Amino acid sequence: MLTNSNHEIILVIDDSLTNLEILHNTLDLVGYKVMVEMDGLRGLEQAKKYSPDLILLDVMMPGMDGFETCRQLQAEPSTKNIPVIFMTGLADPEDKVKGLQLGAVDYIIKPFRKEEALARIQTHLKIRRLGLELEQQKQQLEELVQKRTAELTETLNELKRTQLQLIQNEKLSTIGQLVAGIAHEINNPVGCITGNLGQARQAVEDAIEYIRLYQAKFPNPGAELEEKAEEIDIEYILEDLPKMFVSMKAGIERICDISTSLRTFSRADVDFKILVNIHEGIDSTLMILQHRLKAQARHPAIQVIKNYGELPKIECYLGQLNQVFMNLLANAIDALEEASRGRSYEALKANPNVIAVTTEIQDEQQIVIRIADNGMGMTEEVKQRIFDPLFTTKPVGKGTGLGLAIVHQIIVEKHGGTIEVNSELGKGTEFIMKIPMA
Repeated sequence: MLTNSNHEIILVIDDSLTNLEILHNTLDLVGYKVMVEMDGLRGLEQAKKYSPDLILLDVMMPGMDGFETCRQLQAEPSTKNIPVIFMTGLADPEDKVKGLQLGAVDYIIKPFRKEEALARIQTHLKIRRLGLELEQQKQQLEELVQKRTAELTETLNELKRTQLQLIQNEKLSTIGQLVAGIAHEINNPVGCITGNLGQARQAVEDAIEYIRLYQAKFPNPGAELEEKAEEIDIEYILEDLPKMFVSMKAGIERICDISTSLRTFSRADVDFKILVNIHEGIDSTLMILQHRLKAQARHPAIQVIKNYGELPKIECYLGQLNQVFMNLLANAIDALEEASRGRSYEALKANPNVIAVTTEIQDEQQIVIRIADNGMGMTEEVKQRIFDPLFTTKPVGKGTGLGLAIVHQIIVEKHGGTIEVNSELGKGTEFIMKIPMA
């Protein structure tokens, strides 16, 4: 006879001393810890107090019968997930249906054979163990993802706060090293999540394989199990579980994309120019700003139109150019958000906010980068002062007046290029940067 080493607790509720003695001896011999009660009310109290792994419940009992006991077990949060097997001498299908509808998982017909009863009990305990293991793994995975997500969010928030401080102090040379370090730190928790995700997925696949094997070995488990399988839609569950892991894997890949964009954005800002693809810098900046571009409760997503030309790689200070793209794109988003105030969601959807990024080669001597928005634009007076240090049109606490001054310095002084702004009040703004190719 098989023995049990898990010391699972089985609560037997039956008003027959003979049945209690037979079940107690049979289950105890196999290795289960057995608790017995002779009425439904006391059985409920024991179930709440000790949380058994399985309940064997007699249907016909004086006072509170098995049906009412099962109903109250299902109504109690602490006991509703404990599997209940009814024991009855009634063979009426209506009674069986009633019991299953109340939440029972199986029936044992009296007088019962020890081998059959033990087999049913062991089967449902195995199913419960698998369910508990899956739920535990799911909770651990969710907690791990939430923890890592919170850490990543805090890391990115800290990065933004640190970036702002660096801009205010005009210490752009340190931004590259900082963001690169953050990108490296993101890879560590992502690797941890990926490793655990693989193990969890393997565990689920093993459990599914076990259930499939059980279905193959026992193709006709009986009306009760078939009805329960239909009730919980077991086929959908078995098909959907792997899809959940695919979705979580896609989320991890998204974080990896963000990490790659951070590394591209923060390429070391050295004292000499390096040969790079300008489009990579623009794309990495757009990735970092994606949370501000996507749809919100008050407005649809901001459309980004990329009109990229065929550009060769050029020598530049990519870390500083990325800071230029960050400032100009963030300012464009700010302008669009300001212009959206007072407009309905439907109006914004009909005439969406747009940022257009255009690149091209001019006269085979310089690269032209245009960043335009269809926001409110600016007055002639603002245009004349837009690159002045400490000048800002934003409310107190929203801007430092250093961003565009630094942009001008990077383009003109560091790269020997030019930057100008075309804007008309009510018709949007366009920044045009020209950088020599050699």
